[in-house]
Amino acid sequence: MRIRRTLAAVIATAALAGLGLTGAATATAATHGAKSYVTPSECRQGGGTPAINEAGNYCKGGTHDGEMVD
Repeated sequence: MRIRRTLAAVIATAALAGLGLTGAATATAATHGAKSYVTPSECRQGGGTPAINEAGNYCKGGTHDGEMVD
């Protein structure tokens, strides 16, 4: 009887941990999946520097690091 309870607790813990990892992977994929564009002023407000003259026109640093500047 004790072994069944322990086994059930281990299975439940593993299942909940798996759901947590799946949710984190989904959230990460959602934020990096689509290209987003920010204005030069949004890039600056986020603490970055718009690199408009460089290849790709990306925001460098800050909260919008790596996003394209439009």
